[in-house]
Amino acid sequence: MFLLNFMSKWRIGCSGFHYKHWKGIFYPEGLAQSKWFNFYNQHFKSFELNVTFYRFPRLLVLEPWYNESDGSFSFSVKAPRLITHYKKFIETKRMVQDFYGTVQEGLKEKLGCVLFQMPPQMVYKEEKLEQIIDNLDLSVKNVLEFRHESWWNAEVYNKLSKHDITFCGMSHPQLPEDVIQNTKVVYYRFHGIPHLYSSPYELSKLTMIADEIHANTKTKEVYIYFNNDIGGSAIKNAKEMEEYVLQFHI
Repeated sequence: MFLLNFMSKWRIGCSGFHYKHWKGIFYPEGLAQSKWFNFYNQHFKSFELNVTFYRFPRLLVLEPWYNESDGSFSFSVKAPRLITHYKKFIETKRMVQDFYGTVQEGLKEKLGCVLFQMPPQMVYKEEKLEQIIDNLDLSVKNVLEFRHESWWNAEVYNKLSKHDITFCGMSHPQLPEDVIQNTKVVYYRFHGIPHLYSSPYELSKLTMIADEIHANTKTKEVYIYFNNDIGGSAIKNAKEMEEYVLQFHI
């Protein structure tokens, strides 16, 4: 029971699971695609749902995942780019609420965090930050991932902290790799360096990030996802990270 509670604090997985190029690398050659999620669920207890960035989520897609996953599984869900990239939170309150409602109904208690990824052209402005926050349901575990370096500043961290909104840390070729701990939730994404979505990470890099997170006693939940899916690097690194953090409960 202690180990189960410990691992519920550390949610480690991949940014998606339905990659055809993982066949033969992770998924057995003869395994039907309809069984891929079940196979993934046997190895990891969380994944980051990225398909919702491209298409608004539907209950008929979410509910089977909820039903097929075991009780300890959790899902983090990325908000649609229609909200973050096209409309940029302008007149999107109803849309954001509809999105929340769908993922909450479909995933229920297995819903972990809701991730809002911002476009790289969006630079920091106080009024834009206020606009984003104004669109959010603050009862949800919201995570904001910025793609312009201007957002890495104390004003942003503190403002988000006051609303219990987590600043997303990441490993990305063009952005700071800092672990930002502005709430009790730490959310960190590995995108691949130097080559986005493909470069594998050395174990030393993974352990450095894990140690830094573990050192903060205020941290209650950790979500780590690997987005370097090309070549199966995400699978290898996620497994390595899982194995490493197990030592923290000893």
